Amino acid sequence: MDELTRDHGPQPLDGLLDRWNITNHELVEVSDEQLNHKQVQKARKGRQLTLHLMQKLMRALNQAVLAKLPKEQKSNFVPYLHKHLFNYAKGHDAHWQDPNQALMPQ
Repeated sequence: MDELTRDHGPQPLDGLLDRWNITNHELVEVSDEQLNHKQVQKARKGRQLTLHLMQKLMRALNQAVLAKLPKEQKSNFVPYLHKHLFNYAKGHDAHWQDPNQALMPQ
């Protein structure tokens, strides 16, 4: 981490959005909260965010994934936590394995 810019580099969120084929626009559209494209882009690039914004992005990602899943697979989806999406979040585990890997589009 660069202390002057608070830049943490590409985040796990970026990889998850790519694997789920979710665009920044889809994430903003599905969110019930005030989430904008600039915030999503900052999150993907690794700019340090507040806990509140990390949680907003987490809820939007979970909603976007559920919207993409077929009805029969929705019950198997394990919601993501903010510590899974950001490598600087408290409680982040670099060795965490995504339990939703089997549900992702190929």
